[in-house]
Amino acid sequence: MSDIEHINSDINLCTECHAGIMQPRQITYFTWLGEELITVPHFPAWICDVCGKREYDEKAIQWLNMLLDPNAGKPTNNKRRAPLPSRPQPGASRPIQDS
Repeated sequence: MSDIEHINSDINLCTECHAGIMQPRQITYFTWLGEELITVPHFPAWICDVCGKREYDEKAIQWLNMLLDPNAGKPTNNKRRAPLPSRPQPGASRPIQDS
């Protein structure tokens, strides 16, 4: 593999402008949670060096959604199953079958 092919395989072209290269950066991420503005500094993203398109790291978004979940840290309500029918006790008589 030539050096040019190796360099081109590592380049992530922008899917928006098709001219820029997506560069990894740490940015401040902004999102709304209800009526509150939440800011997250040092958030991983890929940003196009030409048009500025941003793509956020999927694992970081999942982690952030988990942290911002209004039910985070609350115990879950485990619904109990209906009790199983009782098993016959050892030594208990069995019904007699007619032949």
